[in-house]
Amino acid sequence: MEKPIATRDEIRDFDRYAIETLGVPGIVLMENAGRQIAEAARAMLAPGKRARVVILAGPGNNGGDGFVVARHLAMAGIRAEVVLLVPREKTTGDADTNLRILEAMGFQIRILAGKVEAMLGELRPMLAEADLVVDGMLGTGTRGEIREPYASVIGAVNDARRPVLAIDIPSGLDPDTGKPLGPTVRATKTVTMAAIKIGFRKPGAAEYTGEVAVADLGVPFTRFQKDAGKKG
Repeated sequence: MEKPIATRDEIRDFDRYAIETLGVPGIVLMENAGRQIAEAARAMLAPGKRARVVILAGPGNNGGDGFVVARHLAMAGIRAEVVLLVPREKTTGDADTNLRILEAMGFQIRILAGKVEAMLGELRPMLAEADLVVDGMLGTGTRGEIREPYASVIGAVNDARRPVLAIDIPSGLDPDTGKPLGPTVRATKTVTMAAIKIGFRKPGAAEYTGEVAVADLGVPFTRFQKDAGKKG
């Protein structure tokens, strides 16, 4: 069965439909997403090895998905290290709930929110030793030029040449045009939510997305499309 394709605005409306019309709590959607991303991460790791996974998190839902990933990987005995790229208080909503769960579990969250060079000084050795990097920095709502610290962190991720799993979309890629907005993560694999982003089908996008898989959030995108068509 062919996977549905969606624009940035359609994905935003789908999230609203799932939460407001169907009554699925946002944190349930986040849990469903994070669990499947964790499964994809485990499949990318060599069996039998004490793997080290570095999860880069921004303040939004992609970062929240990353916190769920960290919890599920830890439960599987995998060393998951969370790096938050904003001050702690910038994480809110469902993402904050999942971060609080990690904190209650005793996770050591590394917060890198100071000067860019100091951040990179701490981050580069972690990336060099990672068996897998999970990109939960920027999401489909990103518009305009990629700013610091993300521009430099993305550059460091690409320079490390480690396997990268992108959550929903590689940070820096425009979901509608498939073009980079500046420095853009070159992922080995992307697990995207609910539907393939229309930009992924554009020429050149595959060099950033790598292999693409679609996560089932428990709400079929085709149902949303059908109901949206009725309203139209």
